[in-house]
Amino acid sequence: MERKVAVTGMGIISCIGNDVNTFWSNLLDGVCGIDRITEFPVENLAVKIGGKIKDFDPAAYGIDKAFVRKQDKFTVYGMAAAIQAMQDSGLESGTNIDRFRIGVNVSSGIGGFETIYREVCNMHETPSGEWVSPSFVPSMISNMAAAQIAIRFKACGPCMNISTACATSSHSIGEAYRTILHGYADAMITGGTDHCTIPIGLASFANCKALTRAEDPKYACLPFNLNRGGFVLADGAAVLILEEYEHAIKRGARIYATVCGYGSSCDAFHATAPDPEAAAQVQAIRLACDQAGYEAEKDCVYVNAHGTGTRLNDITETTALKKAFGEQSGRLHISSTKSMHGHMMGATGAAEAIATILTLDNSEIPPTINLDTPDPECDLDYTPNTKQKAGITLGLSNSLGFGGHNACLAFRK
Repeated sequence: MERKVAVTGMGIISCIGNDVNTFWSNLLDGVCGIDRITEFPVENLAVKIGGKIKDFDPAAYGIDKAFVRKQDKFTVYGMAAAIQAMQDSGLESGTNIDRFRIGVNVSSGIGGFETIYREVCNMHETPSGEWVSPSFVPSMISNMAAAQIAIRFKACGPCMNISTACATSSHSIGEAYRTILHGYADAMITGGTDHCTIPIGLASFANCKALTRAEDPKYACLPFNLNRGGFVLADGAAVLILEEYEHAIKRGARIYATVCGYGSSCDAFHATAPDPEAAAQVQAIRLACDQAGYEAEKDCVYVNAHGTGTRLNDITETTALKKAFGEQSGRLHISSTKSMHGHMMGATGAAEAIATILTLDNSEIPPTINLDTPDPECDLDYTPNTKQKAGITLGLSNSLGFGGHNACLAFRK
C-alpha cells in the first residue's frame, strides 16, 4: 500500500508570536514583528533593526534553567517549538508510537552563532583558553537542537541536521517526508531553528549588502516593492510533526494537511546570487507540483514565496513562478510572510510551511504588507496589504538559500 504523510502537530517561536494561534492571527492582521534592537548596543552598527523574540519564557514550555544555561538560544528556541508541536500532535514515544519509529530532522542554518561569538571573545581575552566554556562544542554544533529534542522525546529513529542556509528547514521537512514515505519511520519531528540577530550576524550580513539599512522597522522588509533595500534578519524556530497517514488515522489524530510533494535543486551558479534564468528553481517547483498531482484547470494554488525583499531574489522568484506555471501564473495567490516576521534563516522555511498549511486549513491568505509601490518586474498577485479569502486546494512553500539551494514543499487539505 502506498504510504501518505500527514501533518499532525505544529509549534513556533517568532517575533510575531510564540505559539501557532498568535502567529497565525498576527499574519492575517498584517502585524509586523520587526522592531528596533534593544537587547544589545547597536549605535555603532549599520543595521539597528531585526525580528527579535519577545516575551519568551522557557519555563512556560517546561524547559528548566539548567538547560537554558548550557544551550545556545537556537537549541532553546527549537526545543520550545518542538514541545508545542509534540503536545499538539498527542504523540508519545513508547506509548502510541514505537520509539525506534519516530525520528528527528530539526536543523539550523548556522548553529550556535552567539556561543561561537562569545567563546571566541573569551579565547581572545585569555589565549591559554582557560575561560573557554567546556559546553562550547556541545552547545554550538548545529546538530544539537535535533539531538536534544530526540533526547527529550525518546525519539530513537533517524536523527539528523541539514544545513542549506535559508532553505534549511524546507529541506528538513522534505527529507523527513521522504523518510516516512519510504518506510524508515512512522513519524518525524522536523523543522528548523536559528538565532542570528547578534552583533556579528548583523555586521556580516550588512557588509555583504544583504540587509536593508531602513530606519523605520515597520517599513523595512518590503518583498516585491520597488522601495526595498534588502532583507531583515530575524530569530526563531518552527517545528512540524509529520506522521504516516494511516498511523495518524488509527490513533485519532487531528490532521492539518498532507505533505504531497517536495522538490529540491541547486542553481550551481553563484555563492550568494540566484541564477537569473531560474532554471533550477523551476525544476524544484515542478517536481513538487508533479508529485502533488497538480492540475492546472482544477487547482487553486497558494504560494508562500521566499520573498526576501532583495531585488535579485524577488525578480528571479517571479521569473521562476512564471516559467513553472506558464499561463496559469496569473491565477496564483502569492504572499511573502517575511514582510511581517522577517528572515528567520534556518527556521524560515518551516515557519512559512506552517503559514501555508494554515492558509489551506482556513481558506484565508495572509498578506504581503507594505506593498504600496509594486516593482513592475514583479507583476503577479502577491496579496498586497490585506488578507484575502480563497478556496485553496494546493499550497506551495518556496525556499531559496545562499549557495543556490532551492526547495519547494507541497501540501493539500
